[in-house]
Amino acid sequence: MRETRWIVHARRRSLIAGCWLLMAAYGLGCVGKAQADQITLATTTSTQDTGLLDALVPVFTKQTGIEVKVIAVGTGQALALARRGDADVVLVHSRKAEDQFVADGFGVNRHEVMYNDFVLVGPSSDSARVKGERSAAQALAKIAQAKATFVSRGDDSGTHQKEQELWQTAKLKPGGDWYLSAGSGMAETLRLADEKNGYTLSDRSTFLSQRKRLRLVVLVEGDKALLNPYGVMAVNPQKLPHVNHGAALKFVSFLRSPETQKLISEFGKDRYGQPLFSVYP
Repeated sequence: MRETRWIVHARRRSLIAGCWLLMAAYGLGCVGKAQADQITLATTTSTQDTGLLDALVPVFTKQTGIEVKVIAVGTGQALALARRGDADVVLVHSRKAEDQFVADGFGVNRHEVMYNDFVLVGPSSDSARVKGERSAAQALAKIAQAKATFVSRGDDSGTHQKEQELWQTAKLKPGGDWYLSAGSGMAETLRLADEKNGYTLSDRSTFLSQRKRLRLVVLVEGDKALLNPYGVMAVNPQKLPHVNHGAALKFVSFLRSPETQKLISEFGKDRYGQPLFSVYP
């Protein structure tokens, strides 16, 4: 009996020693099944602030057994995390940055899964007189001319990148006491704009989810330049071999499935009177 116990313990010690040797040789942890059953998703704050991920992630985990660790930051930060190998899959909304991410070899299997649009919001008093302006860039030009308070995300997010694109279209470089940089997520930026009685650019979904807490109103919408598509892609395992590519592809497929697309297209309808995101036909 003692001999049997000794053999079992010896085998355990041998297994542990072998595991540590692998760690030393390859920088790997002996996590086995736990590693296979978890992915890290780097995504934008809008998917978190609206509650969309709270609705989708549990469904994915129930179907697959794969846990999802969510890191919600601006698009620029999300892609930077993925470039460092700190994420397995990304869900973001800046097509130019996404295309560059793929071109640099970091992203694979990119697909558009949903969209919403940006809106220019501000105080109902509208000191810059932008309400109803059909061109978002022209509306920003009016805000700059009036030196009305404008709060920028200032965080290299997809929203911030879209704002910078609109300033370029208006051929202006914003600056001065009237132009504030929040360096925060969308919900926090909206609250700051509300506090400062200023304007800001927001994705419609986050604005709708925060609207009851704000005095801000939608002033400019409908410009084609304000379309806001969201793309999902897995991190390239040939570039970063340690990523959980198989599980990441399952998440990509999950978002694209008809059942999930239906969930996305209906999300928010009961609470806000309209869905927060739209899906492609």
